[in-house]
Amino acid sequence: MRATLNIPDELIREVQAISGEKSKTRAIITVMESYVRQKKMAQLLALKGKIRIDYDWEKA
Repeated sequence: MRATLNIPDELIREVQAISGEKSKTRAIITVMESYVRQKKMAQLLALKGKIRIDYDWEKA
């Protein structure tokens, strides 16, 4: 999907430096994927202690 975004140049340079990506597109994709992964992990961690799974992997 194409999108026109107004992202500060300094922020793009910093994202490229931290991610190690040379292309602006790859750098943004890498950072967005990382952000989504972190949010999903936080959601899973928030479930800790709320869900009980009774599964004996040795019986399976």
